Amino acid sequence: MVRRDHREPVFISMLTDIKNSKTALLEVMKDELSNVRLRDGEVVDAELLRKTPRGVFFDLGKFGTGIVYGAEFINARNILKKLNPGDRVSARIETIDGEGGYVELSLAEASKQKLWQQVQELQESGEVVKVKITGSNPSGLLADLLGLKAFLPLSQLSPEHYPKGAQGDNQKGIEAMKEFVGQEIGVKVIAVNSRANKLIVSEREMLSANVKELLTAYKVGQDIDGIVSGIADFGIFVRFVDNPQIEGLVHISELDHKIIDSPKEIVGLDEAVKVRIIDIKEGRVFLSIKALKSDPWENVAALYKAGQEVSGKVYKFNPFGAVIELEGGIQGLIHISEFGGADEMKKALIPKESKQFVIDSVKPEEKRIILKVKK
Repeated sequence: MVRRDHREPVFISMLTDIKNSKTALLEVMKDELSNVRLRDGEVVDAELLRKTPRGVFFDLGKFGTGIVYGAEFINARNILKKLNPGDRVSARIETIDGEGGYVELSLAEASKQKLWQQVQELQESGEVVKVKITGSNPSGLLADLLGLKAFLPLSQLSPEHYPKGAQGDNQKGIEAMKEFVGQEIGVKVIAVNSRANKLIVSEREMLSANVKELLTAYKVGQDIDGIVSGIADFGIFVRFVDNPQIEGLVHISELDHKIIDSPKEIVGLDEAVKVRIIDIKEGRVFLSIKALKSDPWENVAALYKAGQEVSGKVYKFNPFGAVIELEGGIQGLIHISEFGGADEMKKALIPKESKQFVIDSVKPEEKRIILKVKK
């Protein structure tokens, strides 16, 4: 008869516990190893081992040996000149399983990536930095920030630097922007996208914190005395008389109740104007001159009726027809179909010359009067 050791169940239980513990340990090690696995595009710390005429080898520690060769070797030649065996440098992983089993590296791209990280941090911190203006185009200024190409849009220039002298003249605006080339301007980073190689900076944002505080003293609906400080195709800039640090925008649609081609038809540079605050948002103030004028459309139903014969002058042509100036600051529209085509319309209607029309319909709520040719 075989005698069974009374300790056998305990021994078996211990073996099971050990087996479970080993399994758990393997799982933990597996997780840890997965966390330290190299990935393409990752930036790692590398120690220079040796240089050869065709490539440079780096120690990546537990990740093995890396190599910089080929096009990356040429791109990094200026960086490599300054390095000696034992020196450490940041490198970006290009390919994990490269030629000869080495990890292929890029020093130039790692350097760029670090710069993009730096500008990302500048955006997050809101720090003011200096950029050097390297060029210009009709949309804004080109700049250098930490060796990266940055763009300063025209709309993000401070009131002081906005090319006011251009007064809506594109060519003059381009010439005015060229004057900034070579200068340094304080800016904040407002948009970063390394994949799209996009870096947008703003001079206006640098001033916005102070302006935001100043604007707390004003409210929507308040009337302000101002000076026209700039004229552009899309509207005018008005500087507050009582607080010159504040400059607001009057959009072209807020200059008058009628359609206008250019803000210069209504105001001139340095002209004193009365404006009304219609919105304050994110450190910007939006103004209106139109809001302080009586609206001629309020009484249009009493002045004009369908079938009425009226005299008017052509203000402008558009793809759909022509805008006609009527009495009382009212404009009417006549469709191109009344003439058969654009050429026929321009032969029949001469700008600034009076002509008789017949009102087809009046829609005060839409601020619209439709005209027809008098037969």
